[in-house]
Amino acid sequence: MKLVRYGNPGKEKPGLVDLDGRLRDLSGVVPDIGAAQLGSAGMARLRKANIDKLPVVRGAPRYGCPVAQVGKFIAIGLNYADHAAESGVPIPKEPVVFMKATSCVQGPNDPVMLPRGSVKTDWEVELGVVIGTRARYVPRKDAQAHVAGYCVINDVSEREYQLERGPQWDKGKGCDTFGPIGPWLVTPDEFENVQRLDMWLDVNGKRMQTGNTRTMIFDVAKLVSYVSHFMTLLPGDVITTGTPPGVGLGMKPPTYLKKGDVMTLGIQGLGEQRQVVVPFKA
Repeated sequence: MKLVRYGNPGKEKPGLVDLDGRLRDLSGVVPDIGAAQLGSAGMARLRKANIDKLPVVRGAPRYGCPVAQVGKFIAIGLNYADHAAESGVPIPKEPVVFMKATSCVQGPNDPVMLPRGSVKTDWEVELGVVIGTRARYVPRKDAQAHVAGYCVINDVSEREYQLERGPQWDKGKGCDTFGPIGPWLVTPDEFENVQRLDMWLDVNGKRMQTGNTRTMIFDVAKLVSYVSHFMTLLPGDVITTGTPPGVGLGMKPPTYLKKGDVMTLGIQGLGEQRQVVVPFKA
């Protein structure tokens, strides 16, 4: 299933994208796509829905984040060996874990706003993992049973805030609009192997990032298991799993986003995003 939430910010409705690419309204089946719907019982109810009888949504409505009220927004840094190299740091021996503020979550095509005074805002296409059932001290072999689905995430980052203003990364990762998620939450049954997905990101039509999830240092199962040993993962929590090479920080000279730039990005089977960069607005 490709689950979505569509409509104006704060008024999104649940939906589903059918096999023909048509958006269908799920409001008659579930009130939203959130923690209550992401568990095994909620997913079973969604799978029983007669898709052909769901109303088709006309026009081209805005897509919001496909998960209502994200609980924790957990991020993994330096999870691709070639990205670690371009960042000038060693390959980590354990996953690098940090948090993105849930206030940065937004729809996949909403504008990205430069923070006040920012000169080093950067892009990162990433595979997102959405938790469906409670996970605490989960063995690696059982970890993927706790996953409700996958999505595209742009882990937008302000490098000065992240790297030059103290040892913690969070300041450069959670600025408003820095967490576009979507367009869809795709359930695991749609994939033969989530560790074989092509991914890409363009800025102003120029290819910046080209990668594949097979080059992740720590795969999805390892990450879910690992994080569950440090915090309980709950339905609606999101883990963004790191980025391949090609970020602005790694270019010679470094290149960063400016007003009017357009980012387009996507992951095989998970859809595409598009964001226009806009100046800070109070």
